Amino acid sequence: MMDRRLLSRIDEELDSTEVAALCFLCRDVISGKRLEGIKDAKQLFLKLEERELLQNKFFLTQLLRTIHRADLLNLIEADSRQTEETDARPMLSEYRMMLYKIYDDMTRENLEKFKFLFNNEQRRKMEMCNTALDVFVEMEKVGSLSNTNLTELHEILLEIDQQLATTVQKYMQGMRPTSTQKHVHTQTLLPVSMDPQRINNTPQPQPFLSMSETQPSYGAESVYSDAQSTTETPSLSDSADYYDLTHKPRGLCVVINNEDFSGTGLQNRRGTQEDAKALNKVFTNFGFEVVIHNNLTARNMRAEIEKLGKRNFVNDDALVVCVLSHGENECVYGTDEQPVVLRDLTLPFKSGSAPTLAGKPKLFFIQACQGSSYQEGAVPCPPTPAPEEVERTSPLEEDAGPVRSETVPWDADFLIGMATVPECKSFRNTVTGSIYIQELCKQLTKSALSSEKDDIHSVLTRVNREVSRGRYLTHKQMPQPKYTLTKKLVLKYI
Repeated sequence: MMDRRLLSRIDEELDSTEVAALCFLCRDVISGKRLEGIKDAKQLFLKLEERELLQNKFFLTQLLRTIHRADLLNLIEADSRQTEETDARPMLSEYRMMLYKIYDDMTRENLEKFKFLFNNEQRRKMEMCNTALDVFVEMEKVGSLSNTNLTELHEILLEIDQQLATTVQKYMQGMRPTSTQKHVHTQTLLPVSMDPQRINNTPQPQPFLSMSETQPSYGAESVYSDAQSTTETPSLSDSADYYDLTHKPRGLCVVINNEDFSGTGLQNRRGTQEDAKALNKVFTNFGFEVVIHNNLTARNMRAEIEKLGKRNFVNDDALVVCVLSHGENECVYGTDEQPVVLRDLTLPFKSGSAPTLAGKPKLFFIQACQGSSYQEGAVPCPPTPAPEEVERTSPLEEDAGPVRSETVPWDADFLIGMATVPECKSFRNTVTGSIYIQELCKQLTKSALSSEKDDIHSVLTRVNREVSRGRYLTHKQMPQPKYTLTKKLVLKYI
């Protein structure tokens, strides 16, 4: 929770017009009725606290940035106690920010013209509106304006100011066709993200467990099974049940690691370098050639994937692609804050497009959120002892992420490991890396050094169990593997 003294200081610096603007921007996360009667920022902050929107600094940061109060942003940045961030997708809607931009650019003369041209039965209420924001609220009340109904607004603005009409037109052109998606990706609009969250728990996230830190029982007694080239000919049952891993190197592991974001809507992803290091170590030990691409725009992400899809995989046993970035439903983001649909990442590797990968495992691990909701927990019956919780001062962040299951291409021999289930956030420690990737690397290492012949499904089941036991910023996280593997995949060090 943000410090009340800091919030009080911000309240003192905001005038009534700015408070009204903040209330307008919050109308998609707080009902209009609950916003009625708010006279100062302290009252608004209380409402935001009730919605858990001030557990971190990012939502308030985006509000203040939108109303051009850079001086107050400096106050927040100077508060060293705010150590958590998130990759969660914006809670502040681009629709409302588009309306705010129109208000910000509208002259008093144009406001009066707008009020005159808007013909409705609530003429008296319209005349009482002092700002364009007041006008927009009245239009919404009578059903003349919504995030999917912008025709009348656009037509009126065409009469009074072409530039203002262009702002609406750009938003309308960027709207997605589905009713559940209301985000726009244009240069005009400012994406906003709900970010740092503070945690109310006790010790957890553990740093990546390196090989030297694993339990002695795994020791050097590694069983390489089919992950090791041997002179023995595998039995027919082994050939039928297990993917063949005999080449050196085994294949290619590509890591797209997005940390630095160029815009103002998404924060830099501190701690992601630890994930890249962990993945590099684990898959190098598995015998893969590891290639890391840092800070790719959406266009460059697509270009690298397209280039990779044209590779001749005849001498590769498998392909691994890891994407570490911000995201939301059905997509991850490039560093330019533009989306890349998960389907675009997997499509080039279908058997029809990459025939030399046919029958070979294709593993995708996505560290990003799938939405802005939190995963909550329930007490089992009978209840089990509570797991060790995360330390309150732990610098955790949320990784907001991609991909509804229906967008994933379910062709043979794919495995897609998601950091979280659809609609929910995932979490990242700004010092030790993301909860999911670090646990994944830990369990892969444990399995590789074990005498058991655990396949990737067993490994990911343990990842699910360990991640789901923790509490992160008072919430839960539930990873989700999805696969169409036709054989067992056993990864051992070589």
